[in-house]
Amino acid sequence: MLAPKRVKWRKVAKGKMRGRADRGGTLAFGDFGLQATECGRITSRQIEASRVAMTRSVKRGGQIWIRIFPHKPITKKAAETRMGSGKGNVEEWAAVIKPGRVIFEMNGIPQAEAFEALRLANNKLPVKCKPISKASEALAAKAKLQKKADAAAAKAARAAKA
Repeated sequence: MLAPKRVKWRKVAKGKMRGRADRGGTLAFGDFGLQATECGRITSRQIEASRVAMTRSVKRGGQIWIRIFPHKPITKKAAETRMGSGKGNVEEWAAVIKPGRVIFEMNGIPQAEAFEALRLANNKLPVKCKPISKASEALAAKAKLQKKADAAAAKAARAAKA
């Protein structure tokens, strides 16, 4: 399972999961990927379970990249412990996921097989995700540019009217 070798601080605050992912939102290595559509925390056990499901689905063919790493320590207090007396011990490590973050990438297999493997991996995760490909990414970028151009044209039309 994934865990940092060493950390500067043993325990960290919970933090907030607002907004969209500011990096790691595009395919960098493979042709297909699994992109988060909501925020949440994914533990190292869940990452490993997803990786095993994907690998078994493609019968160890193609390549798989894990694009997230569990940096955040999650603490828990022992059962039947009274309130106070400090923060609990570190029990597991988790990766904070925001919408738009690419979690896994795949390459070297047909799209139907890749999407099926990504669906199986998604079933192991606590956040909703969607499979993406280089082609779907290009279409989304084109639509975004078109929307931006339409907004600029509408703004120019309003300015000319006034």
